[in-house]
Amino acid sequence: MRKIFVPVFLGLLFLLTPVFAMGATLTGTIQGFNCVVHGKTCPIGKEDPMAATENVFVLLVDAAKGDYYFLPGIENVVLVRHINEQIKVVGDVDKKYKSIKAKQILNAKGKEVWSREEEEKLMQEMMMD
Repeated sequence: MRKIFVPVFLGLLFLLTPVFAMGATLTGTIQGFNCVVHGKTCPIGKEDPMAATENVFVLLVDAAKGDYYFLPGIENVVLVRHINEQIKVVGDVDKKYKSIKAKQILNAKGKEVWSREEEEKLMQEMMMD
């Protein structure tokens, strides 16, 4: 009985691993979801009017394949500042729902422009006042 338990347990653990979110860094541009669905790049130079018409923004990783990820938990005002910019998003990827729960966003030069930790820290400071 004991000889079978360990291999069965390890096998189940191996099979369940893809179900859990996996940490990763994805590189792409912030685009409006409607633009991505219709196969268009957000109009450069017209970011403000375009942003006003969009409700949802995504990280477009590969435009040719239409490969994108939703960014739950990040306010649109943060994402709008980076439309059409090359960025890196560090976080937990959920391939099933095409989303990444971001922990950090870096610009093309590798400088941090947003982090969940800093946002939570600021919220705590504001609540204490």
